[in-house]
Amino acid sequence: MRKNVLFLLFSLAMCNSAFAQKYTQVWQKGKATTTELGEMTYSNAGQKVTVAGSEYATAEVDSITFCENMPAPRVISVSFSAGSVDVQCPDEYKDSISISVSGADAVIKNTKTGGEEFTINMKGESASGSLVYEGYYKCTFVLDGLNLTSSSKTNAPIEILCGKRVEMKLADGTVNSLTDAMNADIKAALYCKGHLELTGSGTLNITANSKHGISSKEYLQLKRSAGTINILKAANDAIHVGQYFQMNGGTINIDKNTAGDGIQAEFMYLDDDVTLDPEKEDNGKIFIKGGKINALIASQDCKAIKADGDIAISGGEITINANGNGSRGIQTDLNMEISEVDANVPTLITIVAAGARCTLDECSNDPHRCMGIKLDGNLTVTGGVTKVTNTGSKSRGIKVGGKYTKTGGVVEATITQ
Repeated sequence: MRKNVLFLLFSLAMCNSAFAQKYTQVWQKGKATTTELGEMTYSNAGQKVTVAGSEYATAEVDSITFCENMPAPRVISVSFSAGSVDVQCPDEYKDSISISVSGADAVIKNTKTGGEEFTINMKGESASGSLVYEGYYKCTFVLDGLNLTSSSKTNAPIEILCGKRVEMKLADGTVNSLTDAMNADIKAALYCKGHLELTGSGTLNITANSKHGISSKEYLQLKRSAGTINILKAANDAIHVGQYFQMNGGTINIDKNTAGDGIQAEFMYLDDDVTLDPEKEDNGKIFIKGGKINALIASQDCKAIKADGDIAISGGEITINANGNGSRGIQTDLNMEISEVDANVPTLITIVAAGARCTLDECSNDPHRCMGIKLDGNLTVTGGVTKVTNTGSKSRGIKVGGKYTKTGGVVEATITQ
């Protein structure tokens, strides 16, 4: 009851103040969410307070504070140079941060379960460096002109062992590069245990000599502000996610030196590896709502875009050359929908299926064809322009295992049901 009264008083104070403060901070478990000053209302029935358009359960809020200026960011600075790395942490946060350095390999740990979010700014160049981060809370990485090659057989250039939301910003105007070692026991050149969100208009070049280019255990999102991701080489998939992939903007270029799939979204299972995890929303799905994808698939039996779940394309420009024998431009075991929800973000899909039948030993019982699009489920088209050209020997345009429904848009392809 006391908390409800306090929130009501805060609300009244907010409404009747002279608005001298500029920012509001909502504190939960020692962590503050900072927003510009705005309307604050309290709902006694819902036991919720709304601050600048965001709702918070009163039982989960420790306090609300106001300040004149935006609080200084909690930034850990990581600077690489040849065979060394310098890590600088603000003194007031050292009680919750553990830092260890060996040569140009750094390990940063958020050691307090009641700690706070941090930003890690990475820059510089090293031919034998890496960063491993372990934490309990959401965090932000800023790549600010980073050229990092790992020589370790056990460390990726960047490995983020945090199961929460991880934002990675490519600083505007910068070119950043990550390269892993040959035959390293790692998951990807850039690996995130949690939810990876890419922002910032810079460029990221990935050379993955051992496995995937970019991999997230859960979802991966490219925000509208995302820049350019160049997968120059991948020993396995260029981009591999364990929950879902969503692209709202940015550009992804996948080079022919990718030995696996271009973009793959897998189902997340429970411990028995049979039962789908019911808590993982949009499990195994791919959503493309904007941006550009350019993929050149030269390896046999590989797909440019592959999902265990449904695929929904509602905007963006996709250009695929499926040149490998038995390769596929887009493939899912379930359903696919092509639409166009915003005329300012048109849907344009262009696929050339130039490969022949698969000749790998594992394809001997099923020497399948190269195809532009292959779906085991239904294909629904309500908008956009889709063009599939099959030029390879015995190649096919679009194969639909279920029902094909078209109520809008343009489809230029040979379609087999």
